[in-house]
Amino acid sequence: MKTIFFTGKGGVGKSTLSATCAWQLAEKGYKTLLLSIDPAHNVADIFDTSVGHKKSKFSTNLYLQEANLDKAASVYIEQNIDILTEVYSYTKAFNFDTYFKVLRYSPGVEEYASLTILEQTLRNETDYDFIVFDTPPTGLTLRILALPNISITWVDRLRRIRKQILEKRHTIHNITGKYSEEGFRLAYDEKDDAVMQKLNEIWQRYVNVYKALKGEDNSIAVVFNPDYLSLRESQRILEGLDDLYLPLRAAFNNKYEDRLQDTADEVERELLGANGKKVHIARVPLVPAERRNTYKNDFDVTEAFR
Repeated sequence: MKTIFFTGKGGVGKSTLSATCAWQLAEKGYKTLLLSIDPAHNVADIFDTSVGHKKSKFSTNLYLQEANLDKAASVYIEQNIDILTEVYSYTKAFNFDTYFKVLRYSPGVEEYASLTILEQTLRNETDYDFIVFDTPPTGLTLRILALPNISITWVDRLRRIRKQILEKRHTIHNITGKYSEEGFRLAYDEKDDAVMQKLNEIWQRYVNVYKALKGEDNSIAVVFNPDYLSLRESQRILEGLDDLYLPLRAAFNNKYEDRLQDTADEVERELLGANGKKVHIARVPLVPAERRNTYKNDFDVTEAFR
């Protein structure tokens, strides 16, 4: 399974290009899923069909999905409440579930919801040849791509803290010969501790996402226009990808017209510089605004990912 992420400033046409890429891959015989993790979804409008949180079949090989981040955030939080309630049922008196329920309104939850969708998709949708991601504008996309590595570090720290707790429990058990309080069995072996097991599971899932993003089967493409406004934001994307050690595979100079050749030349030179030879660069002609079915573009977007 190969993955492709289309990134770029809002309005440059990354949704249209990701839709074109997915449709062309499907037409070539590849089983393809186009998944939008952009809160401002455009997939349904582009294909002029109903698209929801669950994937739906559009053609023989093409499936469409618009992730509902609010729903994903609610599920993510509810699952964590259930885990804590089950493991630490004696904490109900503190009414912790109320505090966790308000987390859905906390900054960062939308990013973690996107990460959850990304992780579940990579883990469960392995029967696809390609999964094409239509992403949010620059800032949110970079935060989503950064989260696996950040989460690995954070969960690893929690695992070390948990291990210290278990070691102290073991010490107490050796001294007192007891391993329970108020009728609740307190595990002190990692393999018996539900919290440690869950932390290990979450850690491994984030590691898998991180490896997938850095792997050879993943491609990140930046979409920009032949103008200086999109250039500046695209430069921030490339700087972010460098910081995350994620390679850029393709760059699409979208909405190109011959009259903009000089500007296009300069934008590409400033954006890619010496790295231009390492990245597949393509100029995508402007599609007339009045045209329907814009995903049926004659320009071969898939060439960059062969």
